[in-house]
Amino acid sequence: MPVIAEIIFVLIVALSLKTASSYSNGKVTNACMKMVPDHGYHSSTEVPPYTITVDKRTFSPGEQIRVNLSVTGGKPFKGFLIEARDTGNLNGDAVGSFALVDSTSSQLLKCGQTQGSAVSHTSDAKKTKMQVIWKAPKMSPLSVQFLATVVQRYSVYWVKIPGPVVSQNGVTPDPPHPISMITTMSTVAIPPDPLPNMFSSEGCGSQKTCLRDPVGCDPGVDHLCFFLSFTWMGETVLFELSGPAEGYVSFGLSKDKWMGNDDVYLCVRVGDRVDISAAYLRGRTHPEQVSQSSLADLVWSSANGVIRCRFRRSVHVPEDQRRFNLNGSYYLFVAHGRADDGKIHRHALQPLISNNPIVITGTPEDLSGSRSSVIMKFHGVFMLIAWMTTASTGVIFARYFRHDWPGSALFGQTIWFQVHRTLMVLTVLLTCLGSIFAFTYRGGWSRRAGAHPYLGCAVMALAILQPVMAVFRPPPDSARRWMFNWMHLSAGTIVQIIAVVAIFLGIHQQALLLPQPGSTSVLAVFVVWGVAVELVLEFHAKGLFKIWKNKSADQEAILSSQSGTSSKESRFKKIILGIFLCGNIAFLTVLLHIISNV
Repeated sequence: MPVIAEIIFVLIVALSLKTASSYSNGKVTNACMKMVPDHGYHSSTEVPPYTITVDKRTFSPGEQIRVNLSVTGGKPFKGFLIEARDTGNLNGDAVGSFALVDSTSSQLLKCGQTQGSAVSHTSDAKKTKMQVIWKAPKMSPLSVQFLATVVQRYSVYWVKIPGPVVSQNGVTPDPPHPISMITTMSTVAIPPDPLPNMFSSEGCGSQKTCLRDPVGCDPGVDHLCFFLSFTWMGETVLFELSGPAEGYVSFGLSKDKWMGNDDVYLCVRVGDRVDISAAYLRGRTHPEQVSQSSLADLVWSSANGVIRCRFRRSVHVPEDQRRFNLNGSYYLFVAHGRADDGKIHRHALQPLISNNPIVITGTPEDLSGSRSSVIMKFHGVFMLIAWMTTASTGVIFARYFRHDWPGSALFGQTIWFQVHRTLMVLTVLLTCLGSIFAFTYRGGWSRRAGAHPYLGCAVMALAILQPVMAVFRPPPDSARRWMFNWMHLSAGTIVQIIAVVAIFLGIHQQALLLPQPGSTSVLAVFVVWGVAVELVLEFHAKGLFKIWKNKSADQEAILSSQSGTSSKESRFKKIILGIFLCGNIAFLTVLLHIISNV
């Protein structure tokens, strides 16, 4: 029985999928020249616990030298970059090319015009030694020095560790020129603010612009409040950011509601301190750290799982084109997530995005925002209406109202058929539109949505298959009609079940994450309500409900009033249908209201 199958599938709906991504694949060609990791921290000033050795000190053009990078009493390293440079120009291009000894833990990079002119790691697995082979070029400088940048962990690394100098046969090497130790700008560590309630919503909309989640929350009282405020102070703007987070809170200025080409600011917990930094986001990728010279008066605190930071930024930063002019109008993004030793991971939830762009130096406003885009809200609304209302109502008409309104017609067809066909066509249209919205939002396939997109595609395919089968169905008196009936019933039942499972998974997706556990409970009761109504109608159709039938032995009297009994039983089904629709629309309205407020 299809209803029983639905109950079984609804009871076993429980799925949780996690995804992970890594930025430690060693493809660091953008760091070839400076040999500085894009981590946003200073190179360590301690004596490096790593050393570079070679198997010989002299060479001829085309000859090979074995180069070793190893630990000398310190901790293992996770990442590295090895290059050979002309001792007369240690800040110039890499010289020569390398060959790999272990291709599983090391890889060749193209730095400059030469393929394989540098070697880096392939993963962040811990290493204690690494060996490569360097080949001298035909037009080799007289002497060459090996340099290595070694990453112990994300926030601890050494840049351009000097290695041995090797020279051509018969050449006395000159002392190497000083190495330009170019490091990334880092945040000045300022003691935590002693006040537990560092920020307040007082003045939002009148003295400063605020964006908050939940709406109207006060970060001085509610530790679960995500809070961003900024105050224009002439040549600078004062920013305040706070929120509950495992590793970091951040905000970005964007010219649209899509991630990419954004001016980003991060407050990252590293041990017992918080680092404040500026970055640039090219797309849905790891942010690129940039110069921090535009930031001033940095203050931070980290307590009770809440990260707070405050800083000033100049309105104009002409020396860095990636820093937006704060006189412009931008959407605001607020995100948070996990960080390991300063390395941030993908945000835990969809970013909070202001509903409208705001001029940073303009009149203060109390902004509203959402963690779900309008297009994804329409995706959820269309799918809910399609599979929780129109499809279920259309199925009920087809299964239980075939023999009602026998003397009536609607546009030349029986009423039940026209209602069924209209509702199912509407279901297919809503499903196709909802799927288009989802693919448009993601820009293609979503790799982090688990089983939901696969189930969604299955639903769309089966939904389209149903009317196609109906077009080619044989006549009612055909000997093959039973095949169509079973195929149509089976496909319809399967697609309903898959759709319900997909919806349960959908309300847990980041792109349209509904409040839990309330939304899941409402949806579960919604499904049970539909199943319960179908059970009542199914039992009634099987004769298990003796509605308005006397238990007397006067069967002939009952049979003689067959038409009157049918009318009463039809009335009973219509009453059940009316009750079903009232409950269905009520549950649907609740879920649509929840979606509108996300």
